[in-house]
Amino acid sequence: MEEIKQALKASGFTGELEDAKETLEFYSHDASMFEIKPKLVIAPKTAKDVTIAVKTVAERKAHDAHLSLTARSAGTDMSGAAINDSIIVDFKRHLNHLVKVKADQAVVQPGMLFKDFDKHTGKYLLPSYPASRDLCTIGGMVNNNSGGEKSLEFGKTEKYVPELKFVFSDGIERTVKPLTKKELDKKMKQKDFEGRVYKGLYELIEKHYDLIKAAKPKVSKDSTGYHLWNVWDRETGIFDMTQAIIGAQGTLGFVTEATLKLVPRRQHSGLLVLYMHDIGGLGELIPKILTHKPATFESFDDKTLWLSIRFMPSFLKMLGPVRFIHLLITLIPDAFQLLHGVPKLILMVEFDGETEREVRAKVRALHKDLSGMKARYEINGFEETPTEGKSEKFWIMRRYSFQLLRSKVKDKHTAPFIDDLIVNPEHMPEFLPKIRKIIKKYKLFATIAGHMGDGNFHIIPLMNIEKPSERKKLMPAMKEVNELVLKYGGSLSGEHNDGLVRGPWLEQMYGKDMVHVFRETKNVFDPQHVFNPHKKANANWNYSYSHIREKF
Repeated sequence: MEEIKQALKASGFTGELEDAKETLEFYSHDASMFEIKPKLVIAPKTAKDVTIAVKTVAERKAHDAHLSLTARSAGTDMSGAAINDSIIVDFKRHLNHLVKVKADQAVVQPGMLFKDFDKHTGKYLLPSYPASRDLCTIGGMVNNNSGGEKSLEFGKTEKYVPELKFVFSDGIERTVKPLTKKELDKKMKQKDFEGRVYKGLYELIEKHYDLIKAAKPKVSKDSTGYHLWNVWDRETGIFDMTQAIIGAQGTLGFVTEATLKLVPRRQHSGLLVLYMHDIGGLGELIPKILTHKPATFESFDDKTLWLSIRFMPSFLKMLGPVRFIHLLITLIPDAFQLLHGVPKLILMVEFDGETEREVRAKVRALHKDLSGMKARYEINGFEETPTEGKSEKFWIMRRYSFQLLRSKVKDKHTAPFIDDLIVNPEHMPEFLPKIRKIIKKYKLFATIAGHMGDGNFHIIPLMNIEKPSERKKLMPAMKEVNELVLKYGGSLSGEHNDGLVRGPWLEQMYGKDMVHVFRETKNVFDPQHVFNPHKKANANWNYSYSHIREKF
């Protein structure tokens, strides 16, 4: 890598170039169960630095086929998409600024933390933030097509990115935004790399138009493959290349700036919490709850609850003294609730409103509606938390459970390999018991939390995957879970994307023909495969499996 370092410096690269042992070790992991050690880490200071890096690698690719670039921001990716064995590009260190914000629109660099971005948007909100909202960056959200607790009402990141600055694989930064057919025709006539990309992508989609449109997953949200069905529509005549880039995990090129649409921030929110003794009543409960149009509809299981109780002192460091004391006080009533039995599932139904009175009315209306149902007998109890402050305790348990899993359970470690499945909610009464049966079959200790309103669940097993006997469970367990998800017409990823862990299973979900289209999409954008190899449609399970971490 010394030659690459010298070439970058000679070309005017102004950021850091690092290859110390400790640095390479740190960047060999993200939040996934994989480990791949890079040979070099670079931290560009400007978008020009990014273009220099891409040009330098592209020029030397013919002489060293293993050279590649992988983008990384906060390293919270759970699919293994932010690691590789060549060059890591750290966007978080310098490219982390808010360019501008005006009312309901903002322009931001990819390395900016969402929590910092959120402080600057005033009365407006980017509603597609994930549970890792305190840790993740805007770039990660765009490149994973993130969603979270507000996706039920507002949808995912792909709805909020009208324009991108994007470095193509020829090392030139360009603006990407929706085009009319007339504008597209003009682009395709260009005698440069940009023109070839537009022409190649348009012709690919036109050639397979019916296949692509039919391939769109029949669930409310999805982060698998490349969303080509959203790129070109013959009826509207709009060609929107941003829809291929969002969720591409940096496999097509690098986002250097994102323009974001924001929504008005609701002034008040509150929860109705349901303690489920048995999940047999979900078939009746879910559709009834959804008729009340909640802003969010979340859930977590008994294992998540016990984990939060067991490691309660850890919240002191996460929250700070004031919020921690508040948490302890608000949890006192729940101690009495547990005397009636530990609920198997806790449902959190949140309502937003312009006034506290409005929120209270919505919470009480649902409480009243549910109290008379047959499914009422499956519920241990209700808890009304009609203000944001009172509902915080439940959100803390829901949002911080993965952080607790990663750091606090002795001798076992998170193995997120079935962590993001989605099945339409009407199937939950049948689907959830079958998932639990598979988990029990493989003797996995796993928490189940998720977005009940759209059937998106995060199942995080805790395993000692240093042991070969534990690693051998991964493929058969994943195969059974995937087959079950697809049997019910679901998607293998609602939010967390493909990366190393789900990329190998795309053919199972989409079929050979559609995966071929995905691979051709990669070839159109990145013919030399400069960007993020072994991910998404080019993932291979043998490669992924060979890079599972052996030490933690």
